[in-house]
Amino acid sequence: MTVAAILATKGNAVLTVDQGSSLKEIISILAEKRIGAVIVKKGDGSVCGIISERDIVQEMHEKGSSALSSTVSDCMTSNVISCTRSSTINEVMEIMTSNRFRHMPVIEKGKLEGIISIGDVVKEKIKQAERDAEDMRNYIAAS
Repeated sequence: MTVAAILATKGNAVLTVDQGSSLKEIISILAEKRIGAVIVKKGDGSVCGIISERDIVQEMHEKGSSALSSTVSDCMTSNVISCTRSSTINEVMEIMTSNRFRHMPVIEKGKLEGIISIGDVVKEKIKQAERDAEDMRNYIAAS
């Protein structure tokens, strides 16, 4: 199973923000959209970072309420680890787990194609396990 299967179900819409956006704006976006992270793009449209709830909590811890006036570029994760549509679910799960993050952009040939979360990956793994169990039941019943 690949990332393409997740995107086929979920869609490839991605909310992006400019690196000059304020943390206060990002907090509003995350709360209103009920999401955990947004992709940060440069003016040319290329991905330059990702900002998650965890990044915001860290900034608030360090700066207190003054962090609300910080810009995204002040606290985003700029070393973005991404995957492609052909990445397997197991590969993505391993990368997310070992690097301790929950959102991963899908990038093909420098172009942002979508974003997946650990929730998307777990949901797909559960569906696969259910399909495997059903296949096993059918195989046993046919024997």
